[in-house]
Amino acid sequence: METPLSLLRRPDPGVLSAAQLEQLRKFKIQTRIANEKYLRTHKEVEWLISGFFREIFLKRPDNILEFAADYFTDPRLPSKIHMQLIKDKKVA
Repeated sequence: METPLSLLRRPDPGVLSAAQLEQLRKFKIQTRIANEKYLRTHKEVEWLISGFFREIFLKRPDNILEFAADYFTDPRLPSKIHMQLIKDKKVA
């Protein structure tokens, strides 16, 4: 029977090596940079999210999941976002 101390001395197959940790850190940084670039070049994402939160704060629905499903499947949503993008370009 193994003692608790002998179990601690065994290598843990789930632990990443130093090189793997560094690779993971670099991957996370690259992913964050790529996400930031995408969000900065796609204003429709900003309008989609801000519009969703605005509606939540104004309507305060009891069932957020149902509200979200209705909001994002609304057939008028693409035209609303498109109109907002047009307005945004006129202001800029």
